[in-house]
Amino acid sequence: MAKIEIDADSGYCFGVVTAIRKAEEELDNSGSLFCLGDIVHNSDEVERLRLRGLETIDHRQLEGLHDVKVLLRAHGEPPQTYRTADANNIEIIDATCPVVLQLQRRIKKAWDEAASAEVRPLILIYGKQGHAEVNGLVGQTDGHAIVIQDESQLDDIDLDRDVLLYSQTTKSPEGFAEIVEAIKRRKTKGGFRYFDTICRQVSGRMSRIREFAKAHEAVVFVCGSKSSNGKVLFAECQKANPRSMRVSNVGDIDLDSLRGAETIGICGATSTPRWLMNDIRDFLTERLD
Repeated sequence: MAKIEIDADSGYCFGVVTAIRKAEEELDNSGSLFCLGDIVHNSDEVERLRLRGLETIDHRQLEGLHDVKVLLRAHGEPPQTYRTADANNIEIIDATCPVVLQLQRRIKKAWDEAASAEVRPLILIYGKQGHAEVNGLVGQTDGHAIVIQDESQLDDIDLDRDVLLYSQTTKSPEGFAEIVEAIKRRKTKGGFRYFDTICRQVSGRMSRIREFAKAHEAVVFVCGSKSSNGKVLFAECQKANPRSMRVSNVGDIDLDSLRGAETIGICGATSTPRWLMNDIRDFLTERLD
């Protein structure tokens, strides 16, 4: 029988914990609540909360709501969302992660302070285009910030002016450092300031998950298909242990690839609920026995 271990460091970050706690408290009181976007990038957890009364909506639906309560998830929202809520008498339950909120304020302050400049600095955000957190960050600049995901995108950007670079909180420090060096190589004039705004609770998991993966013969990494953080962490997991598989739930598990392994590690992203990792442990214990 294989020894199966769940990584003690995997699971929700504190921002997600807070968002789910606020949702559950309201559901306990009223039995229903709207959430703008998936509360977490994990379809199993979204479904669990849907059954309790949490209804996920998008921005178009938000505009048609009046006199209700809406939860804003940990990813944060642009200023326009708050204006819409105010106009429609919507009570916001704000679960924006404090790390994200601080970053929003920093970018807005930089943008506002540059309003009187003859040429406003270029604000770059290293992040995933279209990601909810990134949309909120771009919104602090009235839509003027430019999002970059890799060095090749710098080819189409005029860097010959002052540049301010920030990062989505869940990106890798290594990737951010590569973008910094790429901009330095390309700059011929103008200033360049960069701010490592990556959440250390998240980035610190990379080294820990590498060690966890190395300590087991096989690894089952659990995360939703929409999780950016999950993609980054799983890549680190695979580097450390090629015998790693990524699954959303027990239905994705390839048992044959795990047979013969004496030790199996289960780990996941910051959006992976502990109960789901427990389910996978129980499934493996039963099926591999």
